[in-house]
This record gives sequence, structure tokens and C-alpha cells, in this order.
Amino acid sequence: MFCNAPVKFICALTVLFGFAWEQGAMGQVSAAPGSGSDQHVPTSGSDPFVGKWKLNPSTSKLSDEMHVSKVGANQYAFDFGAGKSETVVADGTDQSAGFGTTLAITVEGPDTLKVVRKMDGRTLISAHWELSNSGNTLTDHYTSFKPDGSANTQNYLYKRTAGSAGFAGTWESTMEPSAFELQIQPYEGDGLSFINSDQRSTKNIKFDGKDYAAVGPNFPAGFTSSAQRTDVRTVQVTEKVSAQAVDTQEIQLSPDGKTLTMTLHLPTQSKPKVYVFDRE
Repeated sequence: MFCNAPVKFICALTVLFGFAWEQGAMGQVSAAPGSGSDQHVPTSGSDPFVGKWKLNPSTSKLSDEMHVSKVGANQYAFDFGAGKSETVVADGTDQSAGFGTTLAITVEGPDTLKVVRKMDGRTLISAHWELSNSGNTLTDHYTSFKPDGSANTQNYLYKRTAGSAGFAGTWESTMEPSAFELQIQPYEGDGLSFINSDQRSTKNIKFDGKDYAAVGPNFPAGFTSSAQRTDVRTVQVTEKVSAQAVDTQEIQLSPDGKTLTMTLHLPTQSKPKVYVFDRE
């Protein structure tokens, strides 16, 4: 349920919606598969997840992996982790892409590309990719835009792990995310709301096995989340777009209640993204 700005894939997937997670609480919740018994969880008003949290960039670890294929003389296919390839002609025009967005690729030089993703005509990200002289590293000058139009720019360095020349290949990077605040509030007595004010995003979740739609300007149509609470301090989440699973997540509260750790798995990325929040 959690996604943070420096992710190129339009996910909640993490990536871009800058959102956070969900939790819910029921008087009794079914035990996790194989546990053999029911486990008590608190009502939402006394839930240990309730409070204000701030992302700790130094203890978080974001491993990013992107796959680029050249499928024609001026055509590329991109997989940013959701298992959904997006094929675009590199002519600078906005073209239909994944999850209700458009993608525009411009060749600015033999070793430079400009990548722009939009939703409903509004720019979500703009990036300039530059290949090194050796072709073994790629620098991503990456700018993400909040719903109010304000921008955040960061530079990421990717290393080639597959392919031999040009932009085509597999690229991996470990990056430090930008800090942001997350609020978790009670929701209708047996659930919780996860609120990211910067992204104007809210997720209301209950542990009834149902998919719940997210609210916010950066979510694509059909974006839903379902959750299972495996114990008082652990939640498992599956996120979908139009019934297609786009990520799975685990959220854990430390025994002392001071740290929240979210681990995000994308279908075609070998390493998870780990977000660590400190209680404020």
C-alpha cells in the first residue's frame, strides 16, 4: 500500500503515489493460515499503529531495478517492476502507458533520454537519463511532482547488470528516499486510515478480506488494497489495479512501538524496498 516518490513505475506500487499503508483492526481476526487459532487485536482506538510517523531515510533501503528493451529502430519497452511492460516510440509524444498514464520518450542525444509520465494531462515525473562513456552506469536526474505542482529533484546512479550497449539492459540502484510524514488514524471503529498529506492521499482499510479503493489524485482508476492481520504487530497487503496484482507488502511494528517497517515487493524486482518510520 505504500509507495514513495522516487519510484518510476506508477504503482502503489509503490512508487510514485507517495502513499502509505493500511491497517485495520477487528475485535477478533481470523488466524493466519496455518496458525491454528484466533488472535486478539485491539480496537482501532487503542491500536498501536495509531499516531504520527516520519520516514527515516538513513535506515530505509530502496533497491530499484528497471528493465529496458529496444524493440525497434526508435522504440523501447520498459518494465519498472510491476510486471507490466510499456512499449513507447521515442518521438517525444505522450503515448498510452500502464494504469491510466501516458509516457513520452525523447532522444536528446546518443547517450541521453528524456522520460515524462503524466496522468490526466498532469506531469507526475520527468527524468533525464545519461549513459556513462563506458555504458556501464546510468545517471537518472529524476523529478517528481506533488498534486500541488511542487517538485522534488534527486539524482540516482544505476549500474548495468545485463545488456552490453545503449539503454537496453537491466539496471539496478540503491537509493535513499526523501523523508515525509504519515498519519495513521482510527477508521469506523474496526479499521484504520493511512494519510499522506503531501500527496493528498488516504487509504481506509478493514480486515475483512475485501478490496478497498484508495483516494487521491495520483492513484489510477481501479486501484485497490486488501489486507490480512497476521498478529498484533504484523499486516500483509496485496495491491491491485483493475484486479491485477501489482505489489505485496508487509508492515511490522517493533516490540517497543517506536518503529514501523514496511517491506514492498514488486513482481519483477529481485530485491524489496524497505521503508522505516520513526514515531513522532
